[in-house]
Amino acid sequence: MRASFDLSLYLVLDPVQCGGHDAAIRVARAALEGGATIVQLRAPEWHKRAWFDLARELLPVTRAHGVPFVINDHVDVALAVGADGVHIGQRDLPADVARRLLGPDALIGLSVSTSDETAAAGRLAGVIDYLGAGPVYATPTKTDASAPCGIDGLAGLCAAARLPTVAIGGIQAHNAADVMRAKPAGLAVVSAICKAADPRAAAASLAAIIAQSRN
Repeated sequence: MRASFDLSLYLVLDPVQCGGHDAAIRVARAALEGGATIVQLRAPEWHKRAWFDLARELLPVTRAHGVPFVINDHVDVALAVGADGVHIGQRDLPADVARRLLGPDALIGLSVSTSDETAAAGRLAGVIDYLGAGPVYATPTKTDASAPCGIDGLAGLCAAARLPTVAIGGIQAHNAADVMRAKPAGLAVVSAICKAADPRAAAASLAAIIAQSRN
């Protein structure tokens, strides 16, 4: 289990939305400068070699900022590049297997979208480190996502969770404050930063909203 991590502003980096390999590195660097506290690489449209090549270049960028870098789904890519951990879904490699492969210091997150999944995740408190709950709103980013849970549904998942929980799904600057009222540990965003004309400013704006919501 990772000793400490900050889920406040969780960037899910989609290189396709960023505009490709090189653009994804620029977006990640800008987002970190703007206040992103964790970076996950998620490239569902890319083959695994492309994941590996980009992940290998992203790792020193995140390390320079002291921010964890995790890989979506692919434990083998995380191992190959020495990433800080993985984020897995309900249909991916079982969490206990991921933990055994990655070791005790890896950061492991698990997606949940229902109360039953959240309760089951609570029984993995010694295996996983945090939950990703949602989608809060409908999103085109993940075509196989569950139905949106909304703010009330998110609040229920966060209240029931035994682990820090980051909200995800359709979160943008205009609704970020509303989502924070559900008391998640942070917000995970994709297009809000990846598609922003100024990713650094977009990250800084979201970070400010998150900080203000906690006052």
